Amino acid sequence: MTITRYGAISTLKPELKQKYIDLHANAWPKVNEMIKECNLQNYSIYQIDNLLFSYYEYTGKDYEADMAKMAADKTTQEWWDECIPCMKPLEGHSSEGVWTTMKEIYHLD
Repeated sequence: MTITRYGAISTLKPELKQKYIDLHANAWPKVNEMIKECNLQNYSIYQIDNLLFSYYEYTGKDYEADMAKMAADKTTQEWWDECIPCMKPLEGHSSEGVWTTMKEIYHLD
């Protein structure tokens, strides 16, 4: 099985930081199921101050198709409608959306 690792960074709007944290403390089960259906595993989001870091591993064969499947899911869209307004892109990186993909420069298994 091939695993591709993804790391991304974003920031929280200070006035909505606690809402975002609370949402993820009680993530919706159907959202978690869709994440797994789309071949993502070991998904984590870390937070310090207003900075977010996400990490996940992709184990599928067609990343674009799996991401399109996730984006088309009604429950996921509703989840994003709650989460995305709490976030803002990293300064200078708004073209990617609220999450900016990071380049992996080191990994040790």
